[in-house]
Amino acid sequence: MNIIKAIIAINPNANVLIEDNDVDQITWLNGTEVISKSDIETKLAELQSAFDAKEYQRDRAAAFKQIKEQLDLLYKDMLADKGDKTGEWFKHIKAVKDANPK
Repeated sequence: MNIIKAIIAINPNANVLIEDNDVDQITWLNGTEVISKSDIETKLAELQSAFDAKEYQRDRAAAFKQIKEQLDLLYKDMLADKGDKTGEWFKHIKAVKDANPK
């Protein structure tokens, strides 16, 4: 996780220079109020936790077929009177969600 994201999450108006993404190498500019190292590290942990909690969403997005392919599956299912849980579109969506649970 990026230190600047943590600082901006705490103070959206912060103006800083950060070397090597190192919390010990922050230069506070233009009268920006200094944020403590512990507050920055706490915010970093919060942001990382929130990011990690949504990993399933990123995994699902990568695994789902493109929308045009999903629409084609739905069209073929409708033609075959399989607009229910027996259709290929439903099977694809369920397989992705089962493989990447919340």
